[in-house]
Amino acid sequence: MADNKIRLQKFLSEAGVASRRKAEEMIRNGMVKVNGAVAQIGDSVDPKRDTVTVKGKKVRKESNLRYILLNKPRGYVTTTDDDLGRKCVLELVRDVKERIYPVGRLDRVSEGALILTNDGAFANAMMHPSRHVPKTYRVTVRPGVTSEQVDMLSTGIDLDGRMTAPAEVRVLSKEDDRAVLEIVLYEGRNRQIRRMCEAVSLEVARLRRIAVGSVKLGMLQTGEWRDLTPTEVESLFKAAGAKSNGGTK
Repeated sequence: MADNKIRLQKFLSEAGVASRRKAEEMIRNGMVKVNGAVAQIGDSVDPKRDTVTVKGKKVRKESNLRYILLNKPRGYVTTTDDDLGRKCVLELVRDVKERIYPVGRLDRVSEGALILTNDGAFANAMMHPSRHVPKTYRVTVRPGVTSEQVDMLSTGIDLDGRMTAPAEVRVLSKEDDRAVLEIVLYEGRNRQIRRMCEAVSLEVARLRRIAVGSVKLGMLQTGEWRDLTPTEVESLFKAAGAKSNGGTK
């Protein structure tokens, strides 16, 4: 008989439960069971034979793939739930029947374009460390910015002993006490823009992601969401160097 088993975290990701990284956290925290037994990291399952539950609920692989663009407001964390009782972005997409989850993160005080999906292959392609899907941000900084600071942000900043990748930085407007920058990143370290700005003595007053790859926030209002078009999904797969599975809604 053929071995149809796959890694448990891969199954959970493809079923739309969470990204592989988050699925591993769930397994470590004892939230996942296979055939009634608490799962362990390294477990494999046969999707056709084994019963997998998360927090007591049976996992069924989603057949309808969803790709959603949300304009995240300030004050929401980009997790599926939060032990501290903070507001989570999933509260804003409660009317989506599929079990979707965020692709990547925006910190709680940041806002703007956030993609959510139940397609594990898409999420993994977008978040893989070797991918370089550009993300565009509009950043208000204080005080005014100098050309030297722009050059430093563009060429790279030493964060934790490792230089950031070159970024595209453009000054959109400039006043005596503040400036608005457009920054395009090709990597995604934790709180990267805030830390880069802090390293060159700039305070971030507002940070808003306005595009992921070629998918732009446009006129989408704060707290609202829309489905991505098949063309947009295909463009993100291409930007991540992966092949689309043709499962767009």
